[in-house]
Amino acid sequence: MRIALCAGSALIAGPLAAQITPDPTRPGQSAPAAASTPAAEAPAPATPTAPIVPDTQFEAELPPLSSDLNAPLESMQSFETPAAPTPAAPSRPGTTAAPAPLAPQTTDPAAIPPQPLPGEPVLAQPLPPLATFDVTPPAEVAGGPDPRTVEIRYTVVLEGLKDAGVEAQFKDLSALEDGDGKAANATMVSARAREDEQLAVRLLRSLGYYDATAVSTVEQNPANSGNLRATISATPGQRYKLGDITVRANATIPPDLIRRELPLKSGDPLEATRIQGAEANVSLKLPQQGYPFVKLGQRDILLDERDFTGDYTLPVETGPRSSFGTISTEGDLAFDLDHVQIFPRFKPGQLYDARLVDDMREALIATGLFSTVSVEPQRTGVPGPDTTEQVNLLVRQNKGPARRLTGEAGYGTGQGVRLEGTWQHRNLFAPEGALIVNAVAGTQEQGAGVTFRRSNAGRRDRTFQVGASANRSNYDAFEAFTGTLSARWSYDSTPIWQKKWTYYYGGELIGTNEDVFDFERNERVRRTYGIAAIPLFLGLDTSDDLLNPTRGFRVKLNLSPETSVQGSVRPYIRSMLEVTGYFPVMDNLVIAGRARAGSIAGISRDDLAPSRRYYAGGGGSVRGFGFQELGPRTEEANPDFDPEEEVSDDNSPTVFRPIGGRSLNEFALEARYRFGNFGIVPFIDAGQVYDSTLPKGRDLRFGAGIGGRFYTNFGPMRVDVATPINRREGESLIALYISIGQAF
Repeated sequence: MRIALCAGSALIAGPLAAQITPDPTRPGQSAPAAASTPAAEAPAPATPTAPIVPDTQFEAELPPLSSDLNAPLESMQSFETPAAPTPAAPSRPGTTAAPAPLAPQTTDPAAIPPQPLPGEPVLAQPLPPLATFDVTPPAEVAGGPDPRTVEIRYTVVLEGLKDAGVEAQFKDLSALEDGDGKAANATMVSARAREDEQLAVRLLRSLGYYDATAVSTVEQNPANSGNLRATISATPGQRYKLGDITVRANATIPPDLIRRELPLKSGDPLEATRIQGAEANVSLKLPQQGYPFVKLGQRDILLDERDFTGDYTLPVETGPRSSFGTISTEGDLAFDLDHVQIFPRFKPGQLYDARLVDDMREALIATGLFSTVSVEPQRTGVPGPDTTEQVNLLVRQNKGPARRLTGEAGYGTGQGVRLEGTWQHRNLFAPEGALIVNAVAGTQEQGAGVTFRRSNAGRRDRTFQVGASANRSNYDAFEAFTGTLSARWSYDSTPIWQKKWTYYYGGELIGTNEDVFDFERNERVRRTYGIAAIPLFLGLDTSDDLLNPTRGFRVKLNLSPETSVQGSVRPYIRSMLEVTGYFPVMDNLVIAGRARAGSIAGISRDDLAPSRRYYAGGGGSVRGFGFQELGPRTEEANPDFDPEEEVSDDNSPTVFRPIGGRSLNEFALEARYRFGNFGIVPFIDAGQVYDSTLPKGRDLRFGAGIGGRFYTNFGPMRVDVATPINRREGESLIALYISIGQAF
């Protein structure tokens, strides 16, 4: 109501100003300036007059106002004003204009007709709806962003952070550094600088500088150049140190358990990372010593500004000291509770140790049958031995897909391309009874096989498998059609669970038809062999990784008592010893070495099936030579010789073919240099195959080369190129090897 009244008064006062004469007798009014008159004439004395518009008339002319405070204002057109006075006609030169006649004075409101305000038709019309507006940008705008981007450059100067040891960390987190010295305007640079002020203070306080301050300045550098310099000036102040250290907790066994596992002492810098690491150590170590339900409370640090120390207090809820009790399982089960109880390496009543629980969980993961699996301790309230409380381990299962299809590919000079595909159902015969079907297709090898495998058979990590396979091998050394029946018990490593000791034992029945060089007839003939074998293996592995080791060593021993039936029964034994070592020189450089020796005793070479002899050369043996290329060789007529063409290495009347031997030795040395996900590996290999029962160590052949590595999350991909040193007739000039995993 007050706003509407003021607006109406203002509108009325304007037109009436020319008609109202101020009254000098009324307070708040002043007399107007006197009109200019000739010097001979004196101004007439002012005569008091009555108001032109009496108050009653003025009040009557006001439009009616609504008593509703929320009502809209009245239309401007509802206000009326009297007509303006008619101006006097101009006088002729030399004459004095007659004064305009005064308007007649009246007190009748009807005598002054109301005058409407001038109307604006456009203002009275309603606004058009928003949907009628065309929001399509002009063609020059819609064509893309304006390439003329405004950009300024700036530099960053840091003061006071280097001595405190946080400059490198500051640069990693800095908003100014993240902008790479570019910004749209100076305001953006200032905002980044203010953010970095707070960052500098946080970093300094994390190291114990609790009185630290930081100030940022942004200025042109040089002056009037448009380029800016942002300076972050930090003042660390005095560094605080730990004062009294107090732990508030229930009694433990031993009594000083928590304080012993909290690696803090008075006088240490009051660093956030040091304190958080010490608290994490308590959370880690107490569950390993019988306290699975430990909880750390909120730490309290009381700073003393007089001696720059902080008294540290940590509340700890230890929970009951516990021992292993029962095991239960729930969820979408891959296998039942009876099979779950195969995996623990602890016994009921044993003091709780979180490392043994993690070991059990990792063993469950290694089965590959779960999408998710967890092992959680739960309180039971049941008393256990030595004043402990028994804990139940709840295994939550969520089984994953049981079927898996895998593939493997490789290439080697002399061996050609080799492709292998495997399909398996890992839980077809529950629990953990897998059916595996595999096929091999390659330049010189083809075959197929089927295997039944029972993992964790009767005890953890033990595997039983039986299989049947049929293969054809066509190498320079021999061509063979082989069928095999086998059974094996094993204790193996997996990429998830690498074991220190591994072994296997089993039996094989082999029937093979092979071509063999008959020295009496000086030609190749085909013979059929029946072989019964008992393969044995023992391995020791202290390396840090199964596919890409960088430290440690491995020892492998293979023994296989065998009997060959080819006209007569000939028993013999095959053996192989291999030692590899890995020595880190720097973080990105590892020296790797390997030595291997093999022997076959109890049978002559010519009575031994060619597929059971030893050969050397290739990507997993002596690089620089073709597959099975080293060792004794025969000179035979070349069935592919064309007498009409020129004689060359590819068209020779005779060829040299390896025939294998009864012993071998091999050596290899690599320098594995890694940068990021790539690596370079120069190497040198040596080896030889002998006809004797034991390797002699003479006439070693050497190959040298360089390899490339591409490291993936499942192991390195390997490409090696090598050449023989002192190459002989018939040997490869360049050998190429492509596979997954290191050479050894």
